[in-house]
Amino acid sequence: MRIAKVVIFILCLVPISLLFYKFFNDGLGANPFEALTRQSGEWTLRFLLLTLSLTPLKILLRKSWPLKFRRMIGLFVYFYASIHLLTYIWFDQFFDWGEIWTDIIKRPFITMGMLSWFILLPLAATSTNAMKKRAGRYWKKIHQLIYLVGVLVLLHYFMLVKADILWPLIYSAIFTCLMLVRLWKLQAPFSALKNAAFYTRLKN
Repeated sequence: MRIAKVVIFILCLVPISLLFYKFFNDGLGANPFEALTRQSGEWTLRFLLLTLSLTPLKILLRKSWPLKFRRMIGLFVYFYASIHLLTYIWFDQFFDWGEIWTDIIKRPFITMGMLSWFILLPLAATSTNAMKKRAGRYWKKIHQLIYLVGVLVLLHYFMLVKADILWPLIYSAIFTCLMLVRLWKLQAPFSALKNAAFYTRLKN
């Protein structure tokens, strides 16, 4: 399992390595700064969906091993989101905090993006075993905020692209399917209880 984690860790670094390689070798087109910002944001969403897919994968396979990678991949969501945010602050706004604040207030897609990052922050901060123990029963509730992040990131993407919504629709469909698997899993015990109660009444 340790070897698998090392392999997945390296694979998670491949996208950002390729992005920086292309950036420093003029491989991102006429506007490399915009391309770096956009593509780092897309990889944030991809890693977010990958993280959310691990629980459905566990349900479908009836194996627990997918969850062993959830923390690491989840931290990569925060890593890529931070790169995305940094490129915006640096290349788009040149660390002009007044303009950044104006952007947050006046441009809804920036508001959604910023809110997503700030919600990811406590998730990343409480990812260690020590913080999980310290948070106690609140830890699960904190980490369920990842579902809200998924919604906000998709809204951010839709508002950003405006007309060309094919990929936002594809990612939204994947997100919806992942949520439906969870909903089905939550409903299954209640259905079993109802069926058991029904057959008990028949016997009586």
